This record gives sequence, C-alpha cells and structure tokens, in this order.
Amino acid sequence: MLRIGKIVATHGLGGSVIMTHIIGHSEWLKKEDILFVEMNKNSHIPFFLTQVKATNNEEYLLNFEDIATVEAARRLVGKHVYVKEDVLAKHAQDSPLLWIGFKVIDKNHGDLGIIEDVMEAPTQWLAKLTYKNKEVLLPLVEQTVQQIDLKMKIIKMNLPEGLLEVYLS
Repeated sequence: MLRIGKIVATHGLGGSVIMTHIIGHSEWLKKEDILFVEMNKNSHIPFFLTQVKATNNEEYLLNFEDIATVEAARRLVGKHVYVKEDVLAKHAQDSPLLWIGFKVIDKNHGDLGIIEDVMEAPTQWLAKLTYKNKEVLLPLVEQTVQQIDLKMKIIKMNLPEGLLEVYLS
C-alpha cells in the first residue's frame, strides 16, 4: 500500500472530512476506490467512499460509509491515508509513490537497497532507504535518476559524489 495523504479536518456536521494528498492533480480518486486509514501503527482499516469532491489539486472533501457525524469524523483527523498500488497506477504512471519497493542501483556504489518510502519535499521527491544500516534520503530528480524499469522494479541512479558518505560518517 502507498501512503497518499492525511485527513486534516472535519467539514460540516454530516461526517465529511478533508484529506490532503501528494499526488499533484485531482483526477485520480474515484468513488469506487477504497481508502485505508492508519488508525493505529501498521493497522490499515478500509473505508468505503460515498462522496468524493476535489477542492483543489491538494485536497479532497470525502464522505465515508458509516461515518455520519462530526464526532465520528473527528476520530479520523490526523490519520495517514493509504491506497492499494493499483489505484494509483491507473492515474499516476510516473509518480514516485509507485517506486516504493523498487531496488536502487547506483552507477558507482552498486546495489543500495530497496526504497522503503518516498517523501515530497518543497522542490523534489526523496527516496528513503536503509544503506549499511543507516537511513538514507536520496533525491529523485532528473539529474540523479538515469533509468526506471517498472517491470523489473529497478531504479538506476548516478548519485553526486560524497552524498552517501555524508550519511555514513
């Protein structure tokens, strides 16, 4: 599953919530899609949508089955939201969110490991992985990413000299 956003507020008295997302456009989420809310760490509870309305490219106004009051909706505020990979694959072919689980191979250092998570920074996406028992953040930018093999789930990179050494010192 891929983390795509967070429920940030309730809306009105009927159980609606506002979800921010990191997909970059507002056409991907459909009423028939199922969202998974992380109610507790590593506990993803499915929620079925009854209404989806994009308010802008970063937010959706959502209604879920069985959430009909503002009190019930408040329990979801602050929770991370996930979708199954195939939901995003239909709408975001080149999204770095789809690269979670890909193996990273650097031109100079070889196999660096598997991407555990991706994060959107103000100017770029970052891949989080564990390299030599250290958490490493790699920039997913045109200058470093040489090739992406979606079928084999491999990303070939050419990292700037010294980047990995910063994490290992």
